[in-house]
Amino acid sequence: MSPASSDGIAADPVGAHSGSPAGSAGDDAAASGGDTVTGGTETAKIVVLGWGNTSRGDDGLGPLLLARVEALGLAHVTTHEDFQLQLEHALDLKGADIALFLDAGHGTPAPFVFFETGPKLGLTHTSHAMAPEAVLDVYARVLGEAPPPAFVMAIRGEAFELGTGLGPEAQARLDLAWAFLRPLIEAANVETWRAAVTADGLEG
Repeated sequence: MSPASSDGIAADPVGAHSGSPAGSAGDDAAASGGDTVTGGTETAKIVVLGWGNTSRGDDGLGPLLLARVEALGLAHVTTHEDFQLQLEHALDLKGADIALFLDAGHGTPAPFVFFETGPKLGLTHTSHAMAPEAVLDVYARVLGEAPPPAFVMAIRGEAFELGTGLGPEAQARLDLAWAFLRPLIEAANVETWRAAVTADGLEG
């Protein structure tokens, strides 16, 4: 599916296919994800990083979605929450078969985008300064190996004022994102995730 311009993205990930992200991210991810765990029938280990501030309006979309993932209580899923992505989060990805980054999107298509990405410096498409691609780049440099296949879900945010909660539009987008994401988390198969991307990697 091409990037959406309205809240009309289907909640069903099956058939929401678009292809690999821009640049070499898809090739990098494929190189690290071609084993029997991520591409076969075994359950992949998923590390999920969600970040943002629930006291700053729509900035809380990442942590709120992460809380729903954590509430599933799945043994193959590990979650990490923070206010911002940090370089140190690269080490949290060690041993993962799939990495997932959750955040509020700033200027991204509504209701959300879901795409595969890879190591790259100086790229951001969320409401925060440090991008997932930078964390993946640190992983590759520090550990000397390709990072796991990595995906970003950015839920479009509109209001980020301190002392406010989610507005009704943001809540609706959160619900749509969860309906889309839950079966992917439960399936834990990288090829299923790749078939579900809604957009190519964004360039900021």
